[in-house]
Amino acid sequence: MEEVARAKINLALHVRGREPDGYHRLETVFAFAEHGDVLRVAPEAELSLTIEGPFATGLSAGEDNLVVRAARALQARFGVEAGAALVLDKRLPIASGIGGGSADAAAALRLLNRFWSLDADEGALLELAAPLGADVPACLLARTCVGTGRGDALRPYESGLEGAPLLLVNPLVPVSTADVFRRWGGVDGGPPSDLRAARNDLQAPAIEVAPVISDVLAALGGLQGTTLVRMSGSGATCFALFENEAARDAGAAAMRAAQPSWWLLESRIG
Repeated sequence: MEEVARAKINLALHVRGREPDGYHRLETVFAFAEHGDVLRVAPEAELSLTIEGPFATGLSAGEDNLVVRAARALQARFGVEAGAALVLDKRLPIASGIGGGSADAAAALRLLNRFWSLDADEGALLELAAPLGADVPACLLARTCVGTGRGDALRPYESGLEGAPLLLVNPLVPVSTADVFRRWGGVDGGPPSDLRAARNDLQAPAIEVAPVISDVLAALGGLQGTTLVRMSGSGATCFALFENEAARDAGAAAMRAAQPSWWLLESRIG
């Protein structure tokens, strides 16, 4: 069995305030690519995790890994005595604003729910997802939704963008989410009138941390056939939506030729 840990993008990310406990009050629109990391499982007496793939280097496969933590939470909640041999094919860059670790944990919950024949409903899995991280509940649903509070109070959202051609670009510069949030200016820009008028309030502070993000946005903005260009999460991944797949593929080819060291992923909104 396997499960795709679909890349998360923030179609909008508004920081509405900073709470006394240090967390930030958010208003975000989550959407998900059709592609991402891939998590596989096979029978084994004990629980184990192996990490492979282009972005596996330096990642711990121990008890602190979110995939293992998700698996342990599922075992504890349902009294599972069986183990599982998990293999994570890490295809998404680390610390890149597209929810890689959160998506991996969410994929573990979905995959092991099937593998161990638990038949847990979405509500039960969401309860396990919430303590693992603010983005994990949205990544568990893996469908377009609005997140408020810390981003984990979710409601459905009809964006009309399902199936839209998508290009993700990362200059392979890791960006610390905590560092970006610390640089947020504290001004509430208010809600947008519509998705096209939305924004990512972390874009400016992220560019302070990694100025190359502005180069990525400029390069995407210069491509033909784009309908939306924005940074995702706290960066450094940026994305563009396109009128059609031909325009996306032509844009990706041009980007690879101009910036061969950057990471690109052609996909669609799922």
